[in-house]
Amino acid sequence: MAADADLESDRSRAVPVRLTLLIRAYCHLCDDMRTALAEHAAETPVLEIDVDTDPALEARWGTLVPVLLADGQELCHYWLDTRALDAIVARSAGANSR
Repeated sequence: MAADADLESDRSRAVPVRLTLLIRAYCHLCDDMRTALAEHAAETPVLEIDVDTDPALEARWGTLVPVLLADGQELCHYWLDTRALDAIVARSAGANSR
């Protein structure tokens, strides 16, 4: 019984998915993905990071920008994958509603 209560408590404290959009200035694909995210997942906050401000990020992600990360894992690059985004947001919301 106590284990069930602990499990329920852990679920109620679940953190929403953290979305990070890796971009660069003067990137039309970045602008397109930003717009698509705003239209598709307006209620989900997105942290934007310019890969050109960090040599390690630029080395890792530079050729794939824009890149959308969900909790630090690549979700999509170049274009928004709405199915993948919907799935990760739904899983996060489901975990938070239990």
